[in-house]
Amino acid sequence: MKNIGILGSGTVGTTLGSGFIKYGYKVCIGSGHPEKLDDWKNQNGENASTGSFADAAAFGDILVLAVKGDAARTVLDHADASDLNGKTVIDTCNPIDGMPPENGVLRFFTSINQSLMEALQKEFPEANFVKAYNSVGSDLMVNPDFGGIKPTMFICGNSDGAKKEVTEINTLFGFDTEDMGAVEAARAIEPLCLLWCIPGFRNNEWTGHAFKLLRK
Repeated sequence: MKNIGILGSGTVGTTLGSGFIKYGYKVCIGSGHPEKLDDWKNQNGENASTGSFADAAAFGDILVLAVKGDAARTVLDHADASDLNGKTVIDTCNPIDGMPPENGVLRFFTSINQSLMEALQKEFPEANFVKAYNSVGSDLMVNPDFGGIKPTMFICGNSDGAKKEVTEINTLFGFDTEDMGAVEAARAIEPLCLLWCIPGFRNNEWTGHAFKLLRK
């Protein structure tokens, strides 16, 4: 079973980390302040470890990028290039800027014709980025319960092999996967975050909803 390196110690990183450990993976979470993860490490047992961003990148056979969008490049720069090359990088990031939402709608620092993941893939060309887990709440990231209905995880990326790895993880975590194609599809997947957040900002509904693609 492959090791998982998670770059980012917020709720997304720790939730996914615990999910991987639940299924027998070994996980290292990288953080600028790994000492703050002592409780998470103690709760998750011997398969849980922490360290720097570079430590997590070196540890993981598969990496998860789980930081604020405006920190993504900096965090990846902390890793040695050889620890990114050829690896699947699950990109959960959204390019949210610092402005308050307008009528519940957040603002992005990217344009409709250029996604954050495209920029990351261009800057780190030897890594295999796959967009996923950017448009669902952390409470539903691992085995969400919708009465037997599986929510949809939309993914994209240039590497079919990397997308296959992420699809296997999605299935384990209780999602149906829709592969939307190459990295450019992140232009459509990243804004799903905006739609997901509107009920939260307008009605304080931050849990219990996810996307589902229906077919006849």
